[in-house]
Amino acid sequence: MTSTATLPTRDLAGTGEDGPHARRFGLPVATCLVMGNIIGGGIFLLPASVAPFGTISLVAFGVLTVGAVALALVFGRLAERHPLTGGPYVYARAAFGDFAGFLAAWSYWITTWVSNAALAVACGGYLAVLLPAQAGHRWSMCLAALTVQWLPALANLAGTRYVGAVQLVSTVLKFAPLLLVAVGGLFFFDPAKLGPFQATGQSPVGAVSAAAAILLFSYLGVESAAVSAGEVRDPARNVGRATVLGTVGAAAVYLLGTVAVFGLVAHEDLVSSTAPFTDAVDAMFGGTWGGTLVACAAVVSMVGALNGWTLLSAQTPYAAARDGLFPKAFATRRRGVPVVGVLVTVALASALTVYNTAFPAAAGSGPAGGTGGLFEILVLVTTFTATVPYLLSTAAQVYFLASGRTEHVHRGRLVRDAALACLAFAFSMWLVAGSGHAAVYQGVLFLFAGVPVYAVMSARSAGSAGSARPARGRRAAVSAAE
Repeated sequence: MTSTATLPTRDLAGTGEDGPHARRFGLPVATCLVMGNIIGGGIFLLPASVAPFGTISLVAFGVLTVGAVALALVFGRLAERHPLTGGPYVYARAAFGDFAGFLAAWSYWITTWVSNAALAVACGGYLAVLLPAQAGHRWSMCLAALTVQWLPALANLAGTRYVGAVQLVSTVLKFAPLLLVAVGGLFFFDPAKLGPFQATGQSPVGAVSAAAAILLFSYLGVESAAVSAGEVRDPARNVGRATVLGTVGAAAVYLLGTVAVFGLVAHEDLVSSTAPFTDAVDAMFGGTWGGTLVACAAVVSMVGALNGWTLLSAQTPYAAARDGLFPKAFATRRRGVPVVGVLVTVALASALTVYNTAFPAAAGSGPAGGTGGLFEILVLVTTFTATVPYLLSTAAQVYFLASGRTEHVHRGRLVRDAALACLAFAFSMWLVAGSGHAAVYQGVLFLFAGVPVYAVMSARSAGSAGSARPARGRRAAVSAAE
């Protein structure tokens, strides 16, 4: 069986046409991109979220870390094969054709702009700590949320060299207080505060699964370097390294930070805490200045995550547009950045933020607040749409291995790659299961809402390509089979 799509042999990022403001990322910046996108603002509430299950939640962390590293290794191997901008879109299209590639691009794009709106709204909560006088003014906080969306967008529009600089600086700044607790907190660690190993009446397997359902999405973003492979120097080598290093680094911060907080804040207090890292800093040094420190770290963390996710939000539509599967405008680049993709994404995220402010009862109280509101529904949808590219990518790796398209590969490495692909696929399925029935149901509706878009773009591509079009997609597979 042959490939069902023809991929360009050159890098989709283009060559030399983007000017001096375009600069490819080295390994350090690519690693920061992965770490910065994995670690957003959720880590600042994570210890309190899993505390009700007891320290058995650390076991769930360990299991999930194994799955996340396996997924990272698979992305690294796929990037060696296809070191092109677009990541999961490129892999899915290479293995299964245009339609699968479009579904990967569409679902990933939905994930990015809705998640950006959610991050900005959540950032407003931390800004309220720093600006208490404005906290009660709804539209003032909306303006603040819009500001933290547009500043990273402007950094992106300025060129990839500025994106890399912002990502590197924000990663260093946000990791300073996190490492203060994760490493420094171990010197103040009190085992008596850990609480029970299992705090619920569930079986051990049930408790691990329940804690994992909360922790599952802590690792979304492992694909960041693969999606931006066209902006990475020597992507066949550096994308895989950055993906693994970034994932392992994020996992270390998650695990050490959670363990330290568990040993600094009494279990009964941690269960009801709304700012566990603040409580941990206060326990280490006394006083109440920890709240300001954590709020500053959270804002920096979210701005850094928005900087990285804004870049990713434009890269996948750019790659799809180059292949005629997204509107042609998304293929416009300036200074190394797909400008239309950035502008459309930030505009959609801003519109969702304004809607959330104007109609709080209909939109829900925040990224996870309210019941049945449009904003909450959209955010829940992203928990499913984010996993679609993972499933298609890991399935693509299984396809490449099973179809024999692994020339000159040592048998031992082939077995290892197959085991990693199966483990990563199982991890991706676990992500889908952990998103919940409602998210899967709604996510499928949003996913297939893109089918008419694909139909129109495919028809236009067929019309412009004329008789050359039957050589692509499913018809190519049929011809090859015959």
